[in-house]
Amino acid sequence: MRLEIFKNLFQFIAEQMGITLQNTASSVNIKERLDFSCAIFDQFGELVANAPHIPVHLGSMGESVRSLIKAKAETLKAGDVYMLNNPYDGGTHLPDITVITPVFDTAGLNILFYVASRGHHADLGGITPGSMPPHSKTVLEEGILIDNFQLVDSGKFREAQLLKLLTNHPYPARNPQTNIADLQAQIAANEKGVTELHKMVAQYGLATVQTYMQFVQDNAEESVRRAIDVLRDGEFIYLLDNAGVIQVAISINRQNRSAKIDFTGTSRQLDSNFNAPQAVCKAAVLYVFRTLVADSIPLNAGCLKPLEIIIPEGCMLNPKFPAAVVAGNVETSQAVVDALYGALGVMAASQGTMNNFTFGSDRYQYYETICGGSGAGPNFHGTDAVHTHMTNSRLTDPEVLEWRYPVLIEAFVIRPHSGGNGKYRGGNGIIRQIRFLEEMTATILSGHRIIPPFGMAGGEPGMVGRNSITRQNGTVEDLHSSAIALMGIGDVLTIQTPGGGGYGAPQ
Repeated sequence: MRLEIFKNLFQFIAEQMGITLQNTASSVNIKERLDFSCAIFDQFGELVANAPHIPVHLGSMGESVRSLIKAKAETLKAGDVYMLNNPYDGGTHLPDITVITPVFDTAGLNILFYVASRGHHADLGGITPGSMPPHSKTVLEEGILIDNFQLVDSGKFREAQLLKLLTNHPYPARNPQTNIADLQAQIAANEKGVTELHKMVAQYGLATVQTYMQFVQDNAEESVRRAIDVLRDGEFIYLLDNAGVIQVAISINRQNRSAKIDFTGTSRQLDSNFNAPQAVCKAAVLYVFRTLVADSIPLNAGCLKPLEIIIPEGCMLNPKFPAAVVAGNVETSQAVVDALYGALGVMAASQGTMNNFTFGSDRYQYYETICGGSGAGPNFHGTDAVHTHMTNSRLTDPEVLEWRYPVLIEAFVIRPHSGGNGKYRGGNGIIRQIRFLEEMTATILSGHRIIPPFGMAGGEPGMVGRNSITRQNGTVEDLHSSAIALMGIGDVLTIQTPGGGGYGAPQ
């Protein structure tokens, strides 16, 4: 009973952090789309609890916190706040900036916990507006790489140094004031977490709070072991549009109720930006095994204890610097999830892409992920027009989008018959059309424009997506999975998202 109370208290603190961040943020990305995550960690940097935010953030934030501990543990003091986005040290891709605050005791001597918030910034430099370039070859072309930068020093916000970091770069941030405003909102969110944890310690005592932080992780570990008990060995080979291959074999050890997840056979590091940092791959594994648990448990470090994850160094799921990674976080993570579900025989593929759409100029930068169909399973149909798996963000309301940017939403409708047929049908994708009222650069990073999302157990695959431009003069241009285009006044970009795969032979 007490375990349930503390589990809910920890999650409530993370939720309060998220509400603070949403209320105080400046950008559409964080305020409207809710592309952020907040979580609390124990004194060792292990994830304890989170709000139900973005799975790809939450599974990897612990590595960011531990990288700060490793680099700065000896010099951290009360009132310090750090930020980082290094994809090779717990980050995902450069626009996702993690802000970390150590929680000291009231005397300011010992670190008791950590709190962190990760937000997707609308622009952090790079070769295209929005920092999601479709054709980047190195991470340095994707924006500003930040490694444990001190944001606040003993309570003093280091604005001048931050501005220098954002602007003194070969590809500087295009709107640094928005970055600064959002980072201040992340600091405020963390401060809310610090305040609530101090209240908790004052009420229950430090020993009790830290004990239950461990109990919550132990409970999650046991819940995942129970889920593993009913799984079977399996393997899967998953092909990407860009000829990359994700290969995974899952072997279940019944004796110690553990699972080995082995990605040996996966493509070597790619020349494209579909390489996923190791932290992203681990986040996808953590997410999948958490979804197999029927109990209401927070996603935390305990979920990983029964799992041995093998990711060969130098493959596309464990690349070496300076590999480009911007699509790895958003696209390859989705592919890893579907490959794992395929190996476990749990469900058909969902749309398998986030359909990352970015547009901008020197004045405007906007980014969104677009919903599609989810996969069907052994006793359920897929869902139409939904964000699936590693993304959990909203789409900006049309009124807000048209008010903040010179665009018009021409259409946003369900794409009929795009889900795979089967005893249980895959969910349908959508059709989204945006008309541009000013000249801007648009980019799309997407998947399943060539290879359809797989069906399972005789179910049919979902329909592939399609990206195209209808120019003002009526001509239509098809775009690849990853593309960049200059949009003229009156041009319309149409994104048709994939459907999910069906499950079971059609009746």
